[in-house]
Amino acid sequence: MKENTILWVDDEIELLKPHIIFLEEKGYEVVSCNNAYDALDLVKESHFDLVLLDENMPGMSGLEALSEIKSIDSALPIVMITKSEEEDIMDEAIGKQISDYLIKPVNPKQILLTLKKHIDKKRLVSEKTTMAYQSKFGQMGMEINDCRNFEDWMKMYRKLVFWELELSNIEDSGMDEILKMQKTEANNLFARFVKKNYLSWMDPDEEDKPLLTPNVFKEKVYPLLDQGQKVAFILIDNLRYDQWQTLYPVISNYFVLEDDSMYYSILPTATQYARNSMFSGLTPLEIKKRHPQHWIDEDEESSKNIHEEDFIGFQLKRHYKDYTYHYEKINNEKMGAKVLDNLNSILNSQLSVFVYNFVDMLSHARTESEMIRELAADEAAYRSLTLSWFEHSMLLELIKKLSEQNVKLVITTDHGSIRVQNPVKVIGDRQTNTNLRYKQGKNLNYKSKEVFEVTEPRKANLPQVNVSSSYIFAFGEDFLAYPNNFNYYSSYYRNTFQHGGISLEEMIVPLVTLSPKKN
Repeated sequence: MKENTILWVDDEIELLKPHIIFLEEKGYEVVSCNNAYDALDLVKESHFDLVLLDENMPGMSGLEALSEIKSIDSALPIVMITKSEEEDIMDEAIGKQISDYLIKPVNPKQILLTLKKHIDKKRLVSEKTTMAYQSKFGQMGMEINDCRNFEDWMKMYRKLVFWELELSNIEDSGMDEILKMQKTEANNLFARFVKKNYLSWMDPDEEDKPLLTPNVFKEKVYPLLDQGQKVAFILIDNLRYDQWQTLYPVISNYFVLEDDSMYYSILPTATQYARNSMFSGLTPLEIKKRHPQHWIDEDEESSKNIHEEDFIGFQLKRHYKDYTYHYEKINNEKMGAKVLDNLNSILNSQLSVFVYNFVDMLSHARTESEMIRELAADEAAYRSLTLSWFEHSMLLELIKKLSEQNVKLVITTDHGSIRVQNPVKVIGDRQTNTNLRYKQGKNLNYKSKEVFEVTEPRKANLPQVNVSSSYIFAFGEDFLAYPNNFNYYSSYYRNTFQHGGISLEEMIVPLVTLSPKKN
């Protein structure tokens, strides 16, 4: 049997013999019949890759046959061929999920193009994508080595994510493994870049630095409010740029992208530091100095993010922004439903801030649950699981409702995450924090070449619990593990998604502005 088998149903099939011969010469096997009843029997008995179905036949019409065929095999592509250009017939056919339609008279090349589009598309896309990445591979390798500043690295990360998404959609070609190696090399060089430049970015007088966490509201939210716009600010905790790219096609049904920006998350790329910094508009060290009663140290038992609403108010007041605001943190479906019920009241405020924690919860659940680990086995599966949640979430319902209002929508995150692979030994006392991507404490013992060490935390605008406290940050795919039970913890945490350290995925994160589509 030839590679692809086509069923062609037409009451004038004898007149189409030249077309059938042409397709057979192109490598297709064509089975034909002249009525819908025989077509149904053939679909029940044999496998076909596509059906060409005449709309206007005596007895059972093409539209009637379409429903019957779909009831037998709902995934079978059907191309309707019709003499009529009447809109209602096309609407009905499309509503019944035809794959395509053609208007008679058709020529052989039309048919061939249709077959390629619906049967050979996956193979052709796979081949072309593989060839395209192969042609870019060498150039991207040179560009990675030539990255000299924070803008270069943002552009390079966009390119890496673009190819990661492109290659994840094709049949296995081995290219995804090559891309992983290229991303690893990029992360190694990015870590050196951050290690060299990060402390200078923390200098308030330094001008050559990226947009950092404390300035997100100042640069992206206040200008909108100052223009008289209402702003809905949605922070999806722990959302990576590749995950955002997966969600955006759904959001684009309701909003138009105005500003596709990115920013650099501060270190540690962890919620306690990054999110508090974003909402307060201050570095962690400044928060502790200005609002000591609102800063919670690593060794304290209390939740590290209980003052976010207060921080927003402090920031607005400090910048002399007399705007009303509303804050909501959504941790489950019930809380999401409550927000939807009260949305009209919430939107009376000029600034509405919504924090959604699901992606971060998913990341932690993946570490602790074998079932979730299997569902999100790699980056592609992790994106897929994130998208599945989003498509059925109260967050999407919120976005739909916001699209009906005259609001600007800003979507961002506090940091991303990376799938870790390589354990790095570190020794610390009992007061040392438990995060696998950074450690804060006194008497830390480590190999300085394996981490970014900050022995004077104030230079990184970080709080210092005691005189001898320091911070260290893991690079790339590394994670920090204690020598005790080293092999067990190395095995347990390898291939888990972690955050807090230095990688493209954790530090360079989405910050986008959108406007509602005009209905």
